[in-house]
Amino acid sequence: MQVPLELAFHHVDPTEWAEVEIRERIDKLEKLYGRLVSARVRIERHNNTHGVPPVVHIELGIPGRADLIVSHEPERLQRRYQTPDLRNAIHEAFRVAERQLLELKEQRHGRTKEGYHDDVNQYLGQVAEMHPADDHGFLLTKEGGLLYFHRNSLLTGDFDRLKTGDEVRYVEEVGDTGPIATKVRVKTG
Repeated sequence: MQVPLELAFHHVDPTEWAEVEIRERIDKLEKLYGRLVSARVRIERHNNTHGVPPVVHIELGIPGRADLIVSHEPERLQRRYQTPDLRNAIHEAFRVAERQLLELKEQRHGRTKEGYHDDVNQYLGQVAEMHPADDHGFLLTKEGGLLYFHRNSLLTGDFDRLKTGDEVRYVEEVGDTGPIATKVRVKTG
C-alpha cells in the first residue's frame, strides 16, 4: 500500500491481539487485491452500550473508484452469534471486505479479458506529460485523471513527436499497478 494502515479505537480499549489481527487481515486483503492504496480501520463502541459488540469500519482506497467501505453493525452480530465480541466483529467485517474485493477483482478481470471491439472501448484523451527518455507518458482523461501509457502502446503516430496537448484515442485496461492506456492512436483530422 502507498499509505500505511490507519487504525483507531474509539470508546474501546485497544488491545495488542486486536491490532495484530487487524494488521494480518489487512495484509491478507492486500495479497488478495494488490492494488490497495490505503486502509483505514476504526473500531468504536457507541456510548453506554456495554454488552453490545463494537462497530468495525473498514475503508479501502482503490485507484480509479470510490473507497470500498465496510461497516459491520452490532445488530447483525447479535443475530449471528450467541455472545458476540470484538473478535467476532473483526472477523465478520473482514469477511465482508474480502468478499467485496473478490467481486471487484472479478468485475475488473472480466472487463479486461472480454473481446470487445476497440471502437466501443475507445476514449478520447490528451497528452498531459511526456517522458521520452523513460519511454512513457501520461494522458489526461475526460474525468481529469492521468493515465500512464508506454511507448509500445502507441499504434499510430510517432512517440518522439508527441507533445503536450495532442489529442489521442486510447483503450483503458487494468495493468499490474492500476489503470493504463493501451492501443493509443494519435487523432487525425
